Amino acid sequence: MSSDYYQTLGVARDASAEAIKKAYRRLAMQYHPDVNTEPGADEKFKSIQEAYDVLSDDRKRSIYDRGGDPRGNGGMGGGFGGFDASGGFDFTNLVDAMFGQQAPRGPRSRTRRGQDALIRVRLELWEAAFGTVKPLNVETAVVCPKCQGTGAADGTQPEQCKTCKGAGDVTRVQRSFLGDIRTVQPCPTCHGYGSVIAHPCGECDGEGRVRSTHEIKVKVPAGVDNGIRIRLDSHGEVGPGGGPAGDLYVEVQVAEHPRFRRNGTALEMVVKVPMTAAALGTEVRLDTLEAEWPDSAEEDRALEVDVPAGTQSGHRIAVPGRGIASLDGRGRGELGITFLVQTPTDLTDEQKDLLRQLAVARDEEQFEPVPDRHEKNFFERVRDAFKS
Repeated sequence: MSSDYYQTLGVARDASAEAIKKAYRRLAMQYHPDVNTEPGADEKFKSIQEAYDVLSDDRKRSIYDRGGDPRGNGGMGGGFGGFDASGGFDFTNLVDAMFGQQAPRGPRSRTRRGQDALIRVRLELWEAAFGTVKPLNVETAVVCPKCQGTGAADGTQPEQCKTCKGAGDVTRVQRSFLGDIRTVQPCPTCHGYGSVIAHPCGECDGEGRVRSTHEIKVKVPAGVDNGIRIRLDSHGEVGPGGGPAGDLYVEVQVAEHPRFRRNGTALEMVVKVPMTAAALGTEVRLDTLEAEWPDSAEEDRALEVDVPAGTQSGHRIAVPGRGIASLDGRGRGELGITFLVQTPTDLTDEQKDLLRQLAVARDEEQFEPVPDRHEKNFFERVRDAFKS
């Protein structure tokens, strides 16, 4: 018997069972003959195994602490230590001791969850703004209609594996100076399933699933933007063996609009106004984004907008509640309208004379340019109207 099992494991005499187990794991991994070929490592490993066999057993530890021989007959016990009565060594027990759990054993199921899938959908701006139901053609793996996911041909079924007798695992024994080292591995014949498909389905070749294109309808919520993904539970790939389907993610891509630009929940547009209308003031009727939405009310499809007298290029007005719907359901953003005053370039002689008379009347025949230092210039205002 070792002079001091506690010293062998490097723990105090009042060490907890968890501390003893951690010390054993560390030392066993350090001195196991499969990883340590230094002289004396095998003897060190035997003493570590012996110490742990005693101190991990409450009854044996109590006998040892009182000065007795916990092994009784002087031989190695057959408890947690991993050595069996024939002197063999079960490697799986060492793994269990070091990692605190047994390696998975037994046949594994052929039925597994399928992978998630991703497709992209292109939306018009009005569809993203107000929401829509979009039909999509999706190609994914579906349950094989011929074998219904079993993978076996008609009139047959998976058969028990003759190599592992349905266990899914096989035990390999390797001789060593410690005795027989046993390792458990998945069966090479059935790959751990415990059964083999002797007669595969001709439709899916034993997979239990086939690829198919089918139509689904995606409900697109109002307010989506580029890059947002909509998840459809269980609409992805069906798993092997006809297993449950993964999820389908639909990524939104919003097409550019010829008149509107989006800035968060706000819509921006530029309206060209003749110089005379900007000077005198007027009212314009503008088509809104609702004009493209089939379900919109007739009164929402256009908007009457006042152009104040003296309107300058870059002047912006905001119309609340006529922008993009918020994804959180808190209403809609604003519609920003920026005016672009157009200077005529194709004047007739008569029109030029009229403008000259106006210039004389306003004493604007000669003028000195004065930079606008306090307000944003036209280019900044237009840029701000379209900034993202």
